[in-house]
Amino acid sequence: MTSIPMLPTIIGDMAGSFIIIVLSFLSLRYAYLLIRSQPENFLWGFLFYFCLTLAAFSVSRAVGHLLKQILLISGYREQWRFLAPFTGGFNTLLMISLGAVTIYYHKGIEGYRAIQQKARSIKGANEQLKVAADELQKLNLHLEEMVEERTRELSASEKKFRNFFINSKDMVYFCDAKNRLVNMNASGLKMLGYSVADSPALDLADIFNNEDDLDKYFEEIKAQKFVEDLEVEFARADGTVIYVLLSATAVYDDAGEFIGCEGIAKDLTRVKTMMAQLASSEKMASVGQMAAGVAHEINTPLGVILGYAQLLMDDFPSDTDEGESLAVIERQTKACRKIVADLLKFSRQAESAREDISLNEILTDVLAVTEHSLNMDHIRVHQDLDQDLETIVGDTEKLRQVFINFINNAHHAMEEQGGGDLYVSTSNRNENKEIVVTVRDTGHGIPEKVRSNIFDPFFTTKPVGKGTGLGLSVSYGIVQEHGGSIEVESPVIDKESGETMKGTAFHVILPAAVAESYVVKE
Repeated sequence: MTSIPMLPTIIGDMAGSFIIIVLSFLSLRYAYLLIRSQPENFLWGFLFYFCLTLAAFSVSRAVGHLLKQILLISGYREQWRFLAPFTGGFNTLLMISLGAVTIYYHKGIEGYRAIQQKARSIKGANEQLKVAADELQKLNLHLEEMVEERTRELSASEKKFRNFFINSKDMVYFCDAKNRLVNMNASGLKMLGYSVADSPALDLADIFNNEDDLDKYFEEIKAQKFVEDLEVEFARADGTVIYVLLSATAVYDDAGEFIGCEGIAKDLTRVKTMMAQLASSEKMASVGQMAAGVAHEINTPLGVILGYAQLLMDDFPSDTDEGESLAVIERQTKACRKIVADLLKFSRQAESAREDISLNEILTDVLAVTEHSLNMDHIRVHQDLDQDLETIVGDTEKLRQVFINFINNAHHAMEEQGGGDLYVSTSNRNENKEIVVTVRDTGHGIPEKVRSNIFDPFFTTKPVGKGTGLGLSVSYGIVQEHGGSIEVESPVIDKESGETMKGTAFHVILPAAVAESYVVKE
């Protein structure tokens, strides 16, 4: 068998061994440069150690192959046989190390990724901390400006609320969970007749006139958390009652516990009075029509009775029983005819004169006539007549009758208590378009339960024989005929001080002549 020459194989083996050493060290150098440029990069560190192990394996293997060829060529076969197991074992050890490094590569990558993720998380947290630090620094720099701006906003808001609380003409109040008033504005205290010093000692039980209204108020507050347009009666400091329209809202703390309420109350007393007067006006109109019909029906038979009685009186002497009986019939018939005349005046069926009138002159004449009887009962008269009072158009005699009725009623109210003061005043109102005449006494006043009936025909609180109950009814009709109205106060509230005074005040409001609004009905 022809043998193959071994020289090319030997040369190739030696050249390969040399080349593998060169390449492995080039790889090791490149890995070293990478790890120098990015020391924190785990992958380059792993690659450097892998190349280092590979270079050691290449050197070990190449040196073993070169040593083998040199010893064989030199004829030292025995020496090679001795060294061969050592070089093979060392190569195997390096091969195992290289395999182990390769096998655990993915574990290193996972660890590297975990480290990278943690690093990114820490980096993000650092960036957030930096942003927060920048914002905190900015906040510190502008904190004083922000506080000043917020303070201005709060001050403006508090000023708006304070202005509403102070300047509101309605009652504004705050109370705690035990019904105690925490605060109430001046209008509310004035409405109730209390001073600022009385406010801390008040609670809602002192203000509500009816306990049932107070219970209903709190039931709705707790059930609905608010009360809207609740009509209730409030008791004033002097014991009088006013009607109010109440709206309130429950107040809760941060834990949701009920701690009180805040509310607004509007005085409806004047509205109620006006509605009552309107209803009374409608009733009086109906009564007037009925009274006119009844008066006409009664007037005819009364005239017949009076005529026949007067004819019979000519046939019987006055000192006989028949003459005395006829005189009684005549006298009572004339009294009935006077009542009928008053009814006709009340229903405005009588004719009215039309002329310019000075109410000051009428009042002066009426006071001159009644002054003696007033002085006899220790009643002092106080006059406050506006010297620039406008004139009105109407019937002097009828208006004189109106004021005589008012003064007589005041006289009767004060004579029972042994005297008093009578105040008579006149003034212009509404830019001289209206004239107000006020007749006020310091008598016992008019009870609230009968106040709405005082203008009804035949209604009177006087004993039998002291009055017919037509005086105020006739006065009401005359004032209505002149295009005016009557307002009644009992007790009387001083408009300047808010003080409550005993007695009754009748305010007669009539249109001035310059207003050209009055037409006398014929």
